[in-house]
Amino acid sequence: MTLDDLHRHLKNASVSLTHEYTRLFHGRGNTYGNYRFLTVDSVDKVLFAVLFEMDDEEEKIITMLREFYMNDDKWEALVIQHRYLPSAPSTVIMGELPSQTFAIENNLKYRINFLNAQNIGFFPDMKLGRSFVREHAKGKNVLNLFSYTCSFSVVAMDAGAYSVVNVDMNKNVLTIGRENHRLNAIETKNVEFMPYNILKSWSRIRKSGPYDLIIIDPPSFQKGSFAATSDYEKIIKRLHEFAAQECIVLSALNAPELECEFIKTLFRENAPEFEYVERLENLESFPEIEEERSLKNLIFKRVVDG
Repeated sequence: MTLDDLHRHLKNASVSLTHEYTRLFHGRGNTYGNYRFLTVDSVDKVLFAVLFEMDDEEEKIITMLREFYMNDDKWEALVIQHRYLPSAPSTVIMGELPSQTFAIENNLKYRINFLNAQNIGFFPDMKLGRSFVREHAKGKNVLNLFSYTCSFSVVAMDAGAYSVVNVDMNKNVLTIGRENHRLNAIETKNVEFMPYNILKSWSRIRKSGPYDLIIIDPPSFQKGSFAATSDYEKIIKRLHEFAAQECIVLSALNAPELECEFIKTLFRENAPEFEYVERLENLESFPEIEEERSLKNLIFKRVVDG
């Protein structure tokens, strides 16, 4: 792919844009050869590009993005994030950030921040996972582990869940999670926000159970708190303690180096009463040359004899 090809790709991808969060270009899946280090998103009124590696063409890419931005009136700002630099700084290259910017998905809004963190507060690749939760949450008690800014909770409550328990050791993201519920006029009387280390808080988590729908969506690695290779198993071993009789589990994993079989094996060996049902599809806008390296959303259902 050449720089001209990239420009044409962005132009074609943006033809029918709405304000909904849209991935315009996904190089991370290695389907676009030499641009594997680049992603470009349309986020409400912001054009947002992320550079994951230093590259000789970086200045040319930014110049092209400037031209692309200037030739379209869809956005009010162009933001570039240099993920490969310490603290992953983001810079407003052109325009001015709106006073409030949201990730919009299926008519729900989520607060995001382009300038103060590596992750802006929303993961668009999880859209079909959130759709699954919407389809299965009505009337259910839901446990949302590693809840981050609580998008699963917002969707579940909007779909008619009876209650949701959100657990994340980062108080700041839970505060944003509360705000995300308020943004969408969602009552939080039956929503809990637990600022705990999941691996050390089983008694607190059990207290609000049993749960009919459990979401496990951890980081693949978070220094000092979680590593999928060693800690995911600890969660699966505990499922029987707080899962309802016919509990459904959405088990997510975004570690390219770990395949689906990693999760399936953990369930077979540590929670055999949970049967594998399916792997959810991924969005077409997140192409991956090796499917096993892409986001893995696996569904399990508890089957109890008798």
